[in-house]
Amino acid sequence: MKFSVYQISRQGGRERNEDRMGYAYTREAGLFVLADGMGGHPEGAMAAQLALQTVSAYFQKAATPTVREVPEFLSSSLMAAHHQIIRYAAEKGMLDTPRTTLVAAVVERSQLHWIHCGDSRLYVVRNGELVTRTRDHSYMEQQAHMGRSTDNINRNILFTCLGSPAKPVYDISGPLQLLQGDRILLCSDGLWGTVKDHEIVYELSRHTLDQAVPELVETALKRGGARCDNVTVLSMEWETPDDFQTTRVSTDDIEEGVFASTIQSGVPDSTLEDLDDEAIERSIAEINEAIRRTAERHS
Repeated sequence: MKFSVYQISRQGGRERNEDRMGYAYTREAGLFVLADGMGGHPEGAMAAQLALQTVSAYFQKAATPTVREVPEFLSSSLMAAHHQIIRYAAEKGMLDTPRTTLVAAVVERSQLHWIHCGDSRLYVVRNGELVTRTRDHSYMEQQAHMGRSTDNINRNILFTCLGSPAKPVYDISGPLQLLQGDRILLCSDGLWGTVKDHEIVYELSRHTLDQAVPELVETALKRGGARCDNVTVLSMEWETPDDFQTTRVSTDDIEEGVFASTIQSGVPDSTLEDLDDEAIERSIAEINEAIRRTAERHS
């Protein structure tokens, strides 16, 4: 596999950044995942972190080096993440449970499958056009899909998420056959809440990822103002040409049985709670720089 990848997360006007994202890959399969810890409930960052760690752990176990049944993997890993959050809350004796959205995609054999729960989105852009995007599990999106007015509906009200007492509602999509140059973007609602779909498509189509993604994030932050939500984006381009100037990952030299990931695992509770947003942004920058250096060595 050959792909370009770029990720960024900015705090905005919130007290803390409860978004998490990352990716993992083997020689023949890749996982891209993003979670948005929900405000109004305790420890949203922990819920998002647990979701990423659980899905990543399932991927490491299932991708040998491909995932035998991708839809089954996606649904089982999502439900496992949900149960991990519930278990964490029970062990802590919490009266309310941490909650998070989740969107995850798996690429293998040039095919894309994805799953989502909540309002974190996935976009697929091809040749300047929007191929598809996820439909939010929100009352506003539900009413809009039915052709009804959304004037008096709060877009932030979801009818499902991970960590809630009710069983999560989720949608699985794919397979979608990827073509060279296809762009996949995962994002929290901090991006799409202020940046329209056609603007996301336009920016992704006219610039490289390392130009388009920061520009989209800056636009969201400016429009969101002092109370802007956290803005987190993870974007991938499929089969980026070798002469394309952006961050590239090639798995051609990876041996079978090797697993690589940017997703933290086994983080102690206290360590996670002590991570400030500057530390998270530094970590993301270091990951991107390490990927860039690796790409240069193999180019």
